[in-house]
Parts: sequence; structure tokens; C-alpha cells
Amino acid sequence: MTSDEPRDTLEAAKEALEGKGLTAGNIEAGRWLFAQPCDFVRGSTDIENLPPPGAPEVCFAGRSNVGKSSLVNALTGRNTLARTSNTPGRTQELNFFALGPKGYPALTLVDLPGYGYARETRSRVEQWTKLVMAYLQGRVALQRVLVLIDARHGLKDSDHEVMKLLDTTAVSYQVVLTKTDKLKAAEVGPRIEEVRQGIRRHVAAHPKVIATSSVKGEGIAELRAEIASLADPEAFRYKPRSE
Repeated sequence: MTSDEPRDTLEAAKEALEGKGLTAGNIEAGRWLFAQPCDFVRGSTDIENLPPPGAPEVCFAGRSNVGKSSLVNALTGRNTLARTSNTPGRTQELNFFALGPKGYPALTLVDLPGYGYARETRSRVEQWTKLVMAYLQGRVALQRVLVLIDARHGLKDSDHEVMKLLDTTAVSYQVVLTKTDKLKAAEVGPRIEEVRQGIRRHVAAHPKVIATSSVKGEGIAELRAEIASLADPEAFRYKPRSE
């Protein structure tokens, strides 16, 4: 640990882990964490080829073309970290990224293949389900699944189906609304409440819904703070002297 340790950031991480809620310190912890290196580790289409579990993992799931890659890029402040595509269903592998100070990863971010694309064949859907469920059910490092929902459309049948699968894994998951900039300001609140009511039937769903816009940056700081609360707090001790 360096002599100029970011005490406020470390304490914020501890407060978040202790369930003290969102504070200015938590926001700073999220900002600092996502300003750290975020390096690609591995992409895998085979459960046997996953990287060994290490730092706590947070994964991103959502329908194809929900804006998942754009959100990951907005969180990390990098335009090329996760590939974006105008072709739904393009990403067909689990992609792992190590987030945190060099040598002290605080989190592993996992980008899951998109689901629900109408043109997918039954075999591709079954392949997706087999791969993702094998990962979710057997990954001891997994702390939370972030289920991304397009704010323009709300919950779809495919979202409920995936959440039913998640309910069976006993892995905590949380809904994140994307593309809120596509809604009128007066429509955002009602959409959040509609989704909040819709997830009440799912036993493993986190009750808090976070609304975001990758274009305008809305909700990004809050989501960073939420994710930082799941990180290894020890990683916050290693702040380079150059910062």
C-alpha cells in the first residue's frame, strides 16, 4: 500500500460492502475503479475454456441489440473495449475483462452473448442456454448478473424467460434500463416503476432498477458505484503515486 492511499475511496468501498447505501463516497469509489485499467482476458464459446475464477465477477446479460456493448464502453470510458454492432446476435461468446490496478484486479467484467434475437435458430438458442447456464450455475466468483432492458420496450417475454432461468441458479441479478435518452423525460419514471413491478414475480431479482443512457451518461455514475460495491475492497488500496 502506498503512503498516499486513497482513504476516502477505500472507506467508501467498505461502506458499500456493509450496505450503507449510495453516498458521494460510493460514487467516488465507482469513478476511481472504472478509471483503472480494464484488460481483455479471454473470450470463450466453450465452458471448458473459461479463465480460472479469481476476482469477484459481474456479468452483463441482455437481449441482442439492447446496447450492452455501448454500456460497457460507457462505464469504462473506452470506445473500443466491447465491440458494438448493428447486427443483433453477433457476439456469441463469453468475454472476460479484468478491471482494477495493475496486478490487483478488483473485478472481472463478463460480457454474455445476447439473447432473444428473432432470427436465431433453435439450435443457437439451445447453445446459448447451455453455455450461459453452465457458467451461471458453476461460477463461484460470480457476484451479480446485470440484466439489461431497453427502456423503450420494457420487459419482454424473452427477458422473463431468462430471469426464470436465473431464479433457478440462485445467483443475484439486477435490472439495468438502457437507452433512456430515447424516451421523453416524463416517460422514464413510469417505465422504471413498470419494470420494478414486473420483476417482483422473480425471487432472485434485486429490487433496485437503475436507468442509464450511454449517450448522455445518465445513471453511469450510479451503476459504477453499484458495481464497485461488489469489488474486492483490497484492490482500492493500490493507487499509483502518479494519480
